[in-house]
Amino acid sequence: MIYDISMEISPTIQTYKNDTSKSPIFKHTSGFDKNGSYETTLTIGLHTGTHVDYPLHMIEDGNTSDTEVLENLIGSSKVFDLTSVTNSIDYEDIKNLDIKENDFILFKTTNSFDTEFNFDFVYVNESAAKHLATLKIRGVGIDSLGIERAQTGHPTHKALLSNDIIIIEGLRLKDVTEGAYQLYCLPLKISNTEASLARVIIIN
Repeated sequence: MIYDISMEISPTIQTYKNDTSKSPIFKHTSGFDKNGSYETTLTIGLHTGTHVDYPLHMIEDGNTSDTEVLENLIGSSKVFDLTSVTNSIDYEDIKNLDIKENDFILFKTTNSFDTEFNFDFVYVNESAAKHLATLKIRGVGIDSLGIERAQTGHPTHKALLSNDIIIIEGLRLKDVTEGAYQLYCLPLKISNTEASLARVIIIN
């Protein structure tokens, strides 16, 4: 079965901290009445909706989208159900999970059930991020618009991105059960940026 775990881009999409400056702007630039065709332009931030973070997002002079390796974004993945977590995912929550080197892991939390932005969204804290870095995973995805919150200096991002661990934010995992899947994450091919919008599907 194919699961599309991407957020739908629309004018009413959730944005981080309900910041309307991050909302997509759709503009119809051509209509059948005058031009004989229908066209739309879209203005959108690269951290809106489902997206991939690259090291430059949090690390000065870090790697950008130009260094992306698609082989790391396509392949086996594991979904872990952490809907029992109420604040942050920490080391104690994941220490006994079946996570191995080169795994791509996706965390399903209560975030997937939020229809509006939740300022108290579940996130991955520093202790969990450092553990994942030690395990040398390939990447990690979460169903919140940020992989961390309320941590001075963004230690979660830095622990992961400094070790070339891919971060996918803004997943939708409400209808997905825990288990093994094939992951297909295809960011837009945008040159030299710190993030890129992505369509993400998993198949079992």
